[in-house]
Amino acid sequence: MSRTATPSAAGSATRSGAGNLTPPGNAGTPRRGRRPLTLGRVLTYLALSAGAVVVLFPVYFGFVGSFMGPGDINSYPASLWPFDGFRVENFTGALSSIPLGRQYVNSVVMAGLITLGQLVTSLLAAYALVFLKVRWRSFWFALFLCSMMVPSEAIIIPNYLTMSSLGLINTTPALVLPFLAHGFGIFLLRQAFLSFPVELWEASRIDGAGHFRFLVSVLVPLSKPTLAALGIWSFLSAWNMYFWPLLVTQTPEMQTIQIGITQLRSADNFNAGLVLAGTVLAIIPTLLLVIFGQRFIVRGLTAGSLK
Repeated sequence: MSRTATPSAAGSATRSGAGNLTPPGNAGTPRRGRRPLTLGRVLTYLALSAGAVVVLFPVYFGFVGSFMGPGDINSYPASLWPFDGFRVENFTGALSSIPLGRQYVNSVVMAGLITLGQLVTSLLAAYALVFLKVRWRSFWFALFLCSMMVPSEAIIIPNYLTMSSLGLINTTPALVLPFLAHGFGIFLLRQAFLSFPVELWEASRIDGAGHFRFLVSVLVPLSKPTLAALGIWSFLSAWNMYFWPLLVTQTPEMQTIQIGITQLRSADNFNAGLVLAGTVLAIIPTLLLVIFGQRFIVRGLTAGSLK
């Protein structure tokens, strides 16, 4: 009797709930306790907090200073809050003193076109280097890598002479054309494409898909993190350009916001709040991209590290 009762008792003891089996005597997995707060962890948190303050303080002062009047900005010691009241007229003055709104649009158009151009050219070049039987494929890839080693200052004069000979000075194409392709984008997408199994390409060919359909329907959806990282990098690089737009534009209506910020400085009547207001308007797109696109940057840059 005891032998026959034991298995049923053990079976009922191992059942907790409907169809949920748990080991005898174990009601569930215990939660992990908190790690003890040691001196090393406290020092680490303090060091990270101090580093965060150092990094974020210029951003904070830029935003707060854009609402300050001359009394707060020129006070000693420096004021960290607009105690004299928020000066919204700093922004209205920055927008009215120069065509800053038009320059803002010029920057958005220039950065958007450059980003789109680099995404398209990098996609096509990386696809050709990985999935097509291109002659001297390694040589062309090495040539793309060598283009990344050439300083941008070394090609400014040839690019300017080319734009001048085409009659494109002081136009949007002059701002965009020299930057529609970049070796970094080709390298990044090539490494991402190499991580895909060859069976994807073979299965698509058996299914009757051509090169364009395979690129658009298969590779692009699978490469969204890498494309997002490349797009963010391209947009930030184009948005922060200063010397090339200054060289190829001649009128304030065609200049970008980076040049417009420098025009807010006047030797006769310098208003730091006005300059900070223009600077805040210029860094808002970059801050939004970094904040909301950080995870895409990390995932995109590490997409080709595992195969």
